[in-house]
Amino acid sequence: MNSVSAEETSPAAQGDEELVRALHRAVEGEVAFDDYTRTLFSRDASMYAIRPRGVVFPQHAEDVSAAVAVAREFGVPVLSRGGGTSLAGQTVGPGLVLDLSRHMHRVLEIDPGSGQALVEAGAVQDDLNRAAAPHGLMFGPDTSTSNRATIGGMIGNNSAGSGSVRYGMTIDHVRAIEAVLADAGNARLEPVTDAERALRASRETLEGRIYRELPQLVAEHAEAIAGNYPSFWRRAGGYRLDRVAEDGPLDLAKFVVGSEGTLAVATRAVVGLVAKPRHTVIAVGHFTSTAGAIAATTDALSCDPSGVELMDRTILDLARERIEYRELASALEGDPEALLFVTFTGDDETELLARLDRLTALWERHRHGYHTLRAVTPHQQNALLKVRKASLGLLMAASTGTNRPLAFVEDTAVDPQYLEEYTARFGEVLERHGLSAGFYGHCSVGCLHIRPFVDLSRPDEVAKMRAVAEEVRALVSSYGGANSSEHGDGLARSEFNRQLFGDELYDTMRQVKRLFDPENRLNPGKIVEAPSMTENLRDAALPPAPELRTRLNFEVVGGMRGAADRCMNIGQCRKSTSGVMCPSYMATRNEQDSTRGRANALVKALSEPDPAAALGEQRLHEVLDLCLMCKACKSECPLGVDMAALKSEALAAEHDAHGTPLRSRVFGAIRSLNRFGSATAPLSNLPGRIRPLRRILERTLGITANRPLPTFSRRNLVRWFSRRRASGDGSGGSVVFLADSFTTFTEPGIGKACIELLERAGWQVQLESAGCCGRANISKGLLDEAAKQAGDMTGSLARRTPSGAPIVGCEPSCLLTLRDEHLSLLPDDETARDIAGRTQLVEELLVTAIDDGRLQLRSDSWLSGRRILFHGHCHQKAEVGTSATMALLRRIPGVEVTELDAGCCGMAGSFGFEAEHYDLSMAVGSDRLFPALRAEPETTVVAATGVSCRQQIEHGSRHRAWHPVELLREAQGSD
Repeated sequence: MNSVSAEETSPAAQGDEELVRALHRAVEGEVAFDDYTRTLFSRDASMYAIRPRGVVFPQHAEDVSAAVAVAREFGVPVLSRGGGTSLAGQTVGPGLVLDLSRHMHRVLEIDPGSGQALVEAGAVQDDLNRAAAPHGLMFGPDTSTSNRATIGGMIGNNSAGSGSVRYGMTIDHVRAIEAVLADAGNARLEPVTDAERALRASRETLEGRIYRELPQLVAEHAEAIAGNYPSFWRRAGGYRLDRVAEDGPLDLAKFVVGSEGTLAVATRAVVGLVAKPRHTVIAVGHFTSTAGAIAATTDALSCDPSGVELMDRTILDLARERIEYRELASALEGDPEALLFVTFTGDDETELLARLDRLTALWERHRHGYHTLRAVTPHQQNALLKVRKASLGLLMAASTGTNRPLAFVEDTAVDPQYLEEYTARFGEVLERHGLSAGFYGHCSVGCLHIRPFVDLSRPDEVAKMRAVAEEVRALVSSYGGANSSEHGDGLARSEFNRQLFGDELYDTMRQVKRLFDPENRLNPGKIVEAPSMTENLRDAALPPAPELRTRLNFEVVGGMRGAADRCMNIGQCRKSTSGVMCPSYMATRNEQDSTRGRANALVKALSEPDPAAALGEQRLHEVLDLCLMCKACKSECPLGVDMAALKSEALAAEHDAHGTPLRSRVFGAIRSLNRFGSATAPLSNLPGRIRPLRRILERTLGITANRPLPTFSRRNLVRWFSRRRASGDGSGGSVVFLADSFTTFTEPGIGKACIELLERAGWQVQLESAGCCGRANISKGLLDEAAKQAGDMTGSLARRTPSGAPIVGCEPSCLLTLRDEHLSLLPDDETARDIAGRTQLVEELLVTAIDDGRLQLRSDSWLSGRRILFHGHCHQKAEVGTSATMALLRRIPGVEVTELDAGCCGMAGSFGFEAEHYDLSMAVGSDRLFPALRAEPETTVVAATGVSCRQQIEHGSRHRAWHPVELLREAQGSD
């Protein structure tokens, strides 16, 4: 799906023809050397950017070995990469990138007896935990990025997470690693007896040499190894020669953990699993200062928690602003400056509650904080944990242009007994340099992620950053702490390793690198022999954004490029088990199909001397092509990268350069087509039923013959409304009902149900049916046409409707266009702002009417005793959330209502009708939605607010999907 071949290489990569051909001959996976792919892999979640030579997507371990061999032949460095979420620059470099996440992501085996799992390096942590859960097991290290962090990446960084006070770090759970060495040879790294070590050392290979010489190095420098590592245990920097020096079998698996791919390329791993606790309870302390929260850590640790996490006011305020995390605000007491999350896990809930009680009493006795929230049930905990895991992304959302909270001193750790004093002195360093920062992290292990705001496009700020890094490095050393405690060295911290470890130990590490990698080909410049931390800075390398006129209003610093460049590559769009973002990535696992990939591609295009021309380039639109414009990134991306708006603008530029395709114009004119189809029904429905006519549509317009077409209704909503007698008495006031372009002509029963319910609740309903909101044109990049439609509709609504009257509708994508895109298309239009402020979901009015007693529901309808499964529309989730719809469904007497977390349905308006997108559309639906629906009994009632969702559900699962207002009308009865 949408892969890149050598034939698509750009002129910039033409010097690599022989290398590309050799790779194609050697590997089964994809090979990509074009400029856009290289740009996509030039960044990770750090402040660095380095363009690689090219990218290989290995299918299996044999491909990895073959790619390393070819790279060695051509003298090209190799960099292995998983989720690309590294914060210190570990996964950017100038060589050949091996993306192990796309194909090598299987959980191969769970062995409950031994408590172990065999996984490929690209396996995602949450996928491993899901596979282990039926056996009562899990992977101990719990990273905040668990929904996209790969096990290989965790091995590279020696990741830890919130539970490390109990479960330690990744190094403590790795049992064996299958790896490719620098000479392209395969090796199994594991604990070996002296006899086995001698046997392996006898081989005349690189592996044999390692087994011969590494023990000698350790013996020769035993004193430096024993005395020069930081005294605090939670560390991830440098090479772990201290582990080799321990008594017991030589274990190269543990030795390469934390080596950041500089010693070997891991392809598979055997990892230990731990028993999954049956119960979790959480205490959330509320504090009037960050210092006060840190001071309360000692009491928390005395109660034997599995984690103590800090979150400061900066992150709390950002969470309140986003729909995805807004539920947290309702759970908090007052307006805290900081929260301390203390988690207790185990099998005895009574004992856990006793510990929670003890902590609460200690905090009260010692006057720590002003309130303690007890979260005992999973429901109470979900909102809290969701925000805690999103802390990094939420903090990044506070960026203003290139002034960003940066990860260059955020990975230090000291013994928790020193944390309060250490943090105060850390704050003094920042204050002295005039920097502000957000604070969050793991108080239980003395690790706070403190991210100062720095603008790296300014040389004076770069110098300030370096000065702070040097002071903090000296400060943490004075407490015996670690400069890198879980995020590794990378490009941000490797430069300081000689100062941290001393000359002898550092030189021993350099010898280790030469032993494992004699030609310095494996991810060079990390851990040892590193460049200055101020080289290869991403923002400093970007040229000024060339001027560009856009149709949509991008209200961020830097305009359209600034909107794309808000992406800091934290990779939440690569999650695959929850939420909506990013549906096409979930189906393809291709970096270019993630929101992150598309944002980076747009930054490249918008940095060209002629950005308008670059926006029309074919390769860019290959990257953008599979974006379903679901808008999930607008709410689920912590930085709010609105890829739907960015794609619309890019499509408009493409039309400027190459003309507008006929199919785009046809879909953009959907209201006129639907009105015509309704006027000529039932004749207009014949093409959908006659196979040869469907094939003609596919050949001429590219509308797939595999999907049923909507059925037009001759007695549409407008005709029904004009010929009926209004029943509302107006006691509830006036309301405007938006007759959208879809349900009006194909599912008028939904609109009828809405209007009848509103009238029975006392509303006087006015139907607005004169025009189109422009939704279809927006999705096709026909923004000039959409702007005219927006102006016409807002003008009509202002002239023809009572002032202040609510505007409601039953199709979220149309209704919410008035609240979103109209404001962007008409940025200076006061009328558009007034209309947007009056627009709301019809569910909100109906819930109020039921609660006020103006709308009565029967307890003996056919729905009583049924289970209702609700699937929300993506635009609704992104813009306003689904709480009003869920509240409405729960008002129906006698029903059980469950909301599916099944992602995007895959239809996405016209996307699912397009022949070239049909397979992906069905693949997206088959990821979570279709299986969930097929598992339901026939008695389950399925509800969905979106017309596209209802079409996809029926096509993919054979379930009828009702609009929620239809179900309410059924429960309301005919009298």
